[in-house]
Amino acid sequence: MMRTRQCMTGVWLMCLFLYTGQAQAQVNRYAGPPRAPNLIVPQSRVFAVRQAGGIGITGVEVGVVILAQAATTTMDIDLENRSGARQEAELLVPVPEGAVVKSFSFQGQASEPTAQILLKDEAKLTYEAIVRKIRDPALMEFAGYNLIRTSVFPIEAGGRQKVRLTYEHLLKARGSRVDYVLPRTESVDYKVPWKISVKIKSRQPISTVYSPSHEIERVRGNAYVVSARLASGVSIEPGSFRLSYLIENEGVSAALYSYPDPKVGGGYFLLLAGVPARIEDSDEGRNIKREVTLVLDRSGSMKGGKLDQSKEAAIQVLEGLKDGEAFRLIVYSDSIDVFSRGPVLKTAENVRQARAYLRGIRPSGGTNIHDVLLEALRPAPGEGMLPLVLFLTDGLPTIGQTSEKAIRDAAREGNGHHRRVFTFGVGVDVNAPLLDMIASESRAASTYVLPGEDVEAKVAGVFKRLSGPVLASPTLRVVDRIGRTAPGRARELLPARLPDLYEDDQLVLLGQYTGDEPLQFVISGNYLGRQRSFKFGFDLADASTRNSFVPRLWASRKIALLVDEIRQSGADVHYSAGAAGPGDPGTKELVDEVVRLSKEFGILTEYTSFLAVEGTDLSDHDQVLAQATRNFNARAINVRSGMGAVNQSANVGFMAGQAVMNTRNAYMDQNMNRVSVANVQQVNDLAFYNSGTRWVDSRIVGDGRAARPVKIVEFGSPEYQRIMDRLARDNRQGVFMLRGSVLMQIDGQPVLIKAPAGR
Repeated sequence: MMRTRQCMTGVWLMCLFLYTGQAQAQVNRYAGPPRAPNLIVPQSRVFAVRQAGGIGITGVEVGVVILAQAATTTMDIDLENRSGARQEAELLVPVPEGAVVKSFSFQGQASEPTAQILLKDEAKLTYEAIVRKIRDPALMEFAGYNLIRTSVFPIEAGGRQKVRLTYEHLLKARGSRVDYVLPRTESVDYKVPWKISVKIKSRQPISTVYSPSHEIERVRGNAYVVSARLASGVSIEPGSFRLSYLIENEGVSAALYSYPDPKVGGGYFLLLAGVPARIEDSDEGRNIKREVTLVLDRSGSMKGGKLDQSKEAAIQVLEGLKDGEAFRLIVYSDSIDVFSRGPVLKTAENVRQARAYLRGIRPSGGTNIHDVLLEALRPAPGEGMLPLVLFLTDGLPTIGQTSEKAIRDAAREGNGHHRRVFTFGVGVDVNAPLLDMIASESRAASTYVLPGEDVEAKVAGVFKRLSGPVLASPTLRVVDRIGRTAPGRARELLPARLPDLYEDDQLVLLGQYTGDEPLQFVISGNYLGRQRSFKFGFDLADASTRNSFVPRLWASRKIALLVDEIRQSGADVHYSAGAAGPGDPGTKELVDEVVRLSKEFGILTEYTSFLAVEGTDLSDHDQVLAQATRNFNARAINVRSGMGAVNQSANVGFMAGQAVMNTRNAYMDQNMNRVSVANVQQVNDLAFYNSGTRWVDSRIVGDGRAARPVKIVEFGSPEYQRIMDRLARDNRQGVFMLRGSVLMQIDGQPVLIKAPAGR
């Protein structure tokens, strides 16, 4: 029988708004040592207190409903007693400030269950008491949060138990942005699967929903209701779950996350922008119309299912166009054929004729990429239309101009009408760096259809994302209070050129700022068919080290930019003796910077994963740089086609557009298998490398002399307590979840924080 005790009566929403410091002071205090032999922290693990064990967390499901900034979080925790004896346990759940318990329940016979709130100071005292008892400091990573602590409940021998906890709290708004946080451990060792879903109901239209911590899938009900859930494949990704949504303003909406860092003269920022939810319902009118040029490869290697799927994809695209939009069809092998001299409007008759034209295509000949690109880019688009190219190929250039560099230059110089060229590599026998560069330089993206995948599905998926252009050719200016350009206030912007924004799209722009005066941005572009500008101002007083995802995402994108430059330096390496390569000073400089950023931020790639291998001497810079150079030479520069080139494109593409944390340092290897690196652990804004029984701070990991500690701090000592308090103040208390001793920089000096015996 499920028994529930409600902690509130009356209207819960009113209780939330009345939940002031005075009300909190009346909460029954519930601190002290553990009362049961098992402490269950679903965000971390089960802690055994005394001769206990056998309790496991098999899964957690969280449902969140946000109504007008009031969030109700329901957490279902599935437990299993793997022992042969009945076990008693209590639950500890770190929660955001201001949270109140709405209900707590579990199955089975026991005294009336209770769940009580401890405010963060009391919670910290409770954590400390438990840590002294169990000699495991991992709980301290939740210092700074309030704590829900439950009464003791049983789990029968060999049985299962489901616990349900519901709490509520008000979300803070920062301008048009509203933030939700679900505290969880940062440990990459955490393997409990979580399902998280969020439903947002707003009184004002919602522009966009974003999570910097986890990949999410969004479903829009209407302008006022949006649902989100963890994407498939990320159920065991660690770290607190963070989600923000923007309230819609007129036109483009924007918000800023900022992270202070004196090393760069100010800090890092993430600018999040979104467009209105439903353009058709606005006074602005319809979206920008599209002119789509479909370029299909019909060379001999396309015989079989590839060409048939490509033709079906083309038909889907044509039928997906809206009234008033236009299309062109170009088919090529060693020669070029066109459906019409210029673009034609979508009509039933034109689509019927295009179908008949496609049915007559047969595979034959070689692959003349150079000439067909020029043909696709040459004519002027229709007035007021956004020109898009969907370019399909399954092979390397074999006819006409075959130089990678020459084709790349022709695509750049011949695109005077600024067409967006979305490239599709069908199979792996393509020049992946070439397709990547053609796409990226035109505000587009490359896609690869691996053997066994459906060409039609891949093309349709990309075209669906291109529905309803809202803001085309956007630009960004940083200005002062009166609108004048403010040089030097923002730098290292990534991406350097803003992408087009489509319906339900969002912009994530990262960069560095200088100074501490408010930042002023102006975003301009073709907004629904006419030129418009949108101005935003942000106070940097909200800059916080809690926004540690900001510099890390910036560093990921910067590494991707550098890696791509190294890859592109390998163009025509077999054609020209003067081509850049691993010995080129410019390439060496790029590799050196990749290594520096990788070490500092703990962000590893397929080229730098050796940094985490046991035995690598990170203090030997010359040796590290030599190994990285060899890796880039063997892979990035010399591998231009095949699965090994496609996997590199996938990794660079992910990092170049990265808007979500990659805590496990996951990437695709040369066989397109997903791998991750466990010997590097990101903790808030720091990174630690595992070295035997200790973790070493990235700020000192490369300095052999600094790796010798000037002070050793014993677990449980007064100095240990002072360091614990300091790390909590700096939002770096996650250090305590690292298993083993920790060598870290404190006040510019290396200090060894010893782990308890046996940990």
